Amino acid sequence: MRRKGREGEARENKHVRGNDSRSSGRGRSRGSSSDYSSVKPKKARPEEDLYEILTEHEAPLLLILDCVQDPHNLGAILRTADGAGVAAVVAPRDKSASITDTVRRISVGAADSVPFIQVTNLARTMRKLQDEGVWLVGTSDAGTGTLYETKLTGPVGIVMGAEGDGMRRLTEESCDFLIKIPMAGSVECLNVSVATAVCLYEAVRQRGLA
Repeated sequence: MRRKGREGEARENKHVRGNDSRSSGRGRSRGSSSDYSSVKPKKARPEEDLYEILTEHEAPLLLILDCVQDPHNLGAILRTADGAGVAAVVAPRDKSASITDTVRRISVGAADSVPFIQVTNLARTMRKLQDEGVWLVGTSDAGTGTLYETKLTGPVGIVMGAEGDGMRRLTEESCDFLIKIPMAGSVECLNVSVATAVCLYEAVRQRGLA
């Protein structure tokens, strides 16, 4: 296929409607009682670090978040990203949650272990990643295939949209592929943190079998 040029954890999003690795993951199946509020939160890393991270991985798995705003969702996503071996999480500086005490608490420390990169222009960064050989797979109602039909091995960035509105137009147009997560019940979509977990662990499954 050619390249194309809110509070709470139960918020809906539009990543998944449809009918139809860094090192191995470090699983954390149990919660933690650690007090992360006593430690100063890490700041987001600069965009330049992203391209340095790419050189450290033969087939990096990246996660791109387009304006995820709820800190509980971001914390849960970072926890999953850590377990799935994501090389870096990328988000725009504007209209997005950043690393806070709440995010660190919900992530049970993953906010300190997973590189979190905030960029000024997300669409431009996505084009740069494509130039570096990373294929970008976005979750969208406009997807023509499903997650389970999509190859997620090799250098891949999974792109997730915001709570409620999904991906912005330019973000969607910057993806190489658009896919859906099959939904068999009456609800139209999954929470963004749940949808992210489904996508990341499908990538983990495929990479483990590759």
